[in-house]
Parts: sequence; C-alpha cells; structure tokens
Amino acid sequence: MAFMRLGSKSEAFHREGQTWLCTTGLVSDVTIEVGDMKFHLHKFPLLSRSGFLEKLIEESSSDDGSSCVLSLDDIPGGGKTFELITKFCYGVKIELTAFNVVSLRCAAEYLEMTDNYGEGNLVGMTETFLNEVFGNWTDSIKALQTCEDVTDHAEDLHIISRCVDSLAIKACADPSLFNWPKNATSGQNTEDESHLWNGISPSGKMLQPTDNSRKLILLKCEDWWFDDASFLNLSLFKRLITAIESRGMKLENISMAVMYYTKKHVPLMNRQVTMDEQVIETPNTSEAEQKDALEEIIGLLPTKKGVNPTKFLLRLLQTAMVLHTSQSSRENLERLIGNQLDQAALVDLLIPNMGYSETLYDVECVLRMIEQFVSSTEQAGIVPSPCIIEEGHLVKDGAEMLTPPTLVATLVDGYLAEVAPDVNLKLAKFEAIAAAVPDYARPLDDGVYHAVDVFLKAHPWITDSEREHICRLMNCQKLSLEASAHAAQNERLPLRVIVQVLFFEQLRLRTSISSWFFVSENLDNPEHQNGGNGCVLKPRGENVRERVSELEKECISMKQELQKLVRSKRSWKNFTRKLNFKKKSECCKPKDQEKQAN
Repeated sequence: MAFMRLGSKSEAFHREGQTWLCTTGLVSDVTIEVGDMKFHLHKFPLLSRSGFLEKLIEESSSDDGSSCVLSLDDIPGGGKTFELITKFCYGVKIELTAFNVVSLRCAAEYLEMTDNYGEGNLVGMTETFLNEVFGNWTDSIKALQTCEDVTDHAEDLHIISRCVDSLAIKACADPSLFNWPKNATSGQNTEDESHLWNGISPSGKMLQPTDNSRKLILLKCEDWWFDDASFLNLSLFKRLITAIESRGMKLENISMAVMYYTKKHVPLMNRQVTMDEQVIETPNTSEAEQKDALEEIIGLLPTKKGVNPTKFLLRLLQTAMVLHTSQSSRENLERLIGNQLDQAALVDLLIPNMGYSETLYDVECVLRMIEQFVSSTEQAGIVPSPCIIEEGHLVKDGAEMLTPPTLVATLVDGYLAEVAPDVNLKLAKFEAIAAAVPDYARPLDDGVYHAVDVFLKAHPWITDSEREHICRLMNCQKLSLEASAHAAQNERLPLRVIVQVLFFEQLRLRTSISSWFFVSENLDNPEHQNGGNGCVLKPRGENVRERVSELEKECISMKQELQKLVRSKRSWKNFTRKLNFKKKSECCKPKDQEKQAN
C-alpha cells in the first residue's frame, strides 16, 4: 500500500476526551471546534499554512489579543482529518495513505493550503500522492470508497472521476497478459511490491498451459474485480460500471458484475439460492434500502438479448414484487425476460402471486412476458411456415425443430399444466395464455391437450359450451397417436371433440396403410426395383408387410370403438350432420372417405 510520511518533529500533542491539546508549553490563543472535538492551538502555525484560517483568525481576533474561538463544522473529513492537518501545520509527522488522502486533499483545498502559504504545502503533497494512488488498483478502490464521506468536495476536485477512470482502464485490460489477481479487500499484502501490476498481486501457483482448466482461469481473470467493486456504494458502483462499459467491456461481464453486486446488497435475492450457487455474505440492509437499490440495479442491466441469465432475471422479478418496486422497474424486467423467454425454465416461471388476484401464481405477469416474446420474435422475422408434423418427425429432426417459438410453446404448455389445478384460475385467463402462443409454434398439440385435460379435471363445474370453447385451443389433427388414443377414451371431452379425434386418427391410419401398400406393390414388382441409374432397391419386405398388418388391426380397432360410441350416444346423428359424416356403412369405402376429407 502506498504511503508517505510528512514532517519530522516528535509527537507534541495529546487528547483528553474530546479535547485536543498542544504540549509545547505555550498558552493556546485559538480554540477550533470541529463537531464535538475542541482543538486548543496557536494562531501562527495555522495562519502560516492556511489562507482560510488566516482570514478567519483575522476576523475573529480582538484588539486585546485574547484567545478566539472558531468553528469548522463544515471541514471535509471532520475532526479526524483536521487532527492530521493540525499536526502537519505544527511540523509533526503524518502518514498519507489511500484511506486518508482524499479527505486530506479536500480539507486542504477547503483551508486553502496552497504553496502560497509555504513551499510543499498540503494541497501539492496530497495531489502528488493521489496520482500515485491512481496508478494502483488496490489503492484506487480504497480511495474511491473514502469518497463516499466527502462526495461533494471530491466531485469538485474531480477526484471521483479520475479514480473511476483509472479503475475502468485496469478492469478492461486484457487479463490474459497478467497473473491471477487477488482481491484488494482481503487485507493480505504478503507479495513483494515489485511483483505487483497496478497493485494486483498473483495468488496461488499458476496452472501450466497443458492444464484442462484454461477456461476456468479465463473466467477467474475476467471476474477478479467483481468483489472489490461490490464494496462501493451504489452511486459509485454505477459510475464505475458505466465507465467500464463505455470502454468496451463485454456485456456478459457487466451483467455478471451487476449480478454479484445484487446478491450482496439485496439479501432477499439469496432466499432463492440453490445448492449449487455461491452464497455471498451480505450486510444488514432494510427492505426500503433494498427496494431503492434494486430499482437502480435494474437500470444497470444490459438490454441486449441473451446477455443476462434468464434465471437471474426471473429471480430479480420475484424479489422486485416482494419489495414492491416501481411499476416501471418491473415492466423493464418483464420486457428483458420476454425477449429471451425461450431460455427460461418452467420452475422459474411459477411466480407466486403478490397482488390482489385469487390465483396461486401470477399468470398475468407470465402472459405479458409471452406476448412480449411473440412480439419481439415476429419483429425479428423468426416465423416458420405453419405445417402439420407427422408423428416421429419431431424426435428424428429434434435439432431442427427446437426453434425459440417451439421452445416457448413447450414451456407455456407445461406452465398451463402446472397452474391448471388452481380452482381460482378463470377459463378466460387459461385460454388467453394458451392462445398467446401462435399455432405455428406447436408442431404437436399433445402439451396443450394435457393442459386442457388437467383444467377440465380441476374445474368439473364448467358448462358444456365452455368445454367446447376450451377444446378449440387444440388441433385434433396435430395430436400424436398416444394422445389421440387417450383423448378417444376421455369422458371429460365433449363428444364432438372425441369424434374429431377418431376421424383424424382413422384418416391418418388409412393414409399410412395406403402408402405402405404402395411400397409393398413396388417390392413385389421387379420392374420397379431397378432405378434409372442401375441401382437396386433392397428394402425389408417382411417388415413392411408386418407394419401394414399392424396398421390394419389398429384401423379395425378404431372402427369398433367408433361403433360403440355411436350406440351409446343418442345425439350421434346431430353431431354427424355438423361434421358432414356419412352413414357408418359408407365410412369404410376409400373413395367416400377421400371425398369427406376433401
């Protein structure tokens, strides 16, 4: 740590409680009061070094030469700083450090202790020492922390801006060029000063280039300054982050620094920490202070999509709701989350309701984030063409199908299934969330069918018309074979929906059988086994015929189920008219079936 000793005389002062006395043997002729402290001093040493005290003593002195009393309650740094200044005026040794140089520099300026009142005066001395401090990361952090006590004076002298700039330069320097730094706040100064770079010393042994932990080293090098910066108050931290960002620091690092600071200064965030996350020691902070801090921190987060971890943003949103932060702060978080909703996890979306609604979870908030995602996606032009996905294609081509809209659709369907058991969840709100996801985002409707089924089971009192309405959320043609089989036997679904499921499933099976028959005929016909280029097709004929046989059995089974359903429902004729079905004896004819499908 940088320091400088000034003066050479031995100690000639002592304190008695809040009174500070000079032991030179001369009677004191001036008393200076600084807060609760009183300094019994002599005029000459003071006025010979300070222009301000010279004027003050001259104005307060009487003609008879009696002692005068002065008040310096506004002096930067208070009585502790003035004690050092008094020693300097008397020629007693004082030590300049990163902890006291800022207040001394401000007080020296306040007292007009320039070289006009003696060569090597305190203004010049402290300014020179400050320049040394700014070249050192550790001392710069400590000096910036002390600016909190003399903010206005430090601003006027540009100490804060110079300190912030020096820290920003060091934080943005390429970490791979230097040894692994240690925190300035650890208080361990065991390394030799000659091995320091900007006050940063190496810690531990360096890993060899062949080590598999290179990525970890890089991460450690990039976040080495987070802990030091977290000791600053919010105002200074904001200025440091702004300066670092303006110098080109990666937004991911800016986000991580803000996350670290938030976890330390908003203890409510740590109530949701999981076992694999680091627990940061936090100071005792009131909820009002946490609320103010959180509102400021939200404004520091980078707005670029994907930079801030979605899990952290959702946790931040829940904390903001608990602390009742401003509406604009919550809206900003919802917008950030909505833009990258495809990166969210279901468990993090289950936000407890903090408002006056009766629902268990805050579905309104989730709905707004879904709408924000859809809006931002459409504006970016990420809209695939709508299509019907055959069963099995989603698994085979999973990497291609996992687009952001598809991921959000899966997430929303899972969310609906989780909130559907809530008896206080209104039908209109359930439908609004499900419909917020565009149809093209769902290759299959199994997820929305499951959510609808859970809702119908938890709300058995809803009317038939409401059941009809909620079932319109799913497309029966986009149900998988397993989901169709379940829906065909689901008594909670309206009859019309069951009939639709059976019809589309039978149509799908008939189409599959036709295609398999076509392949089988090609296998039996030797003319079609040779291609134009002389290639010979060698499919597995036996497996094809087995599959065709299985499909025929499934089709027969579906017909039997349909016939049972017709016998058990008196209103069958009304529904068949609505759906344009023909007589059951005609449903087996392929040509008639094709006309119905058209």
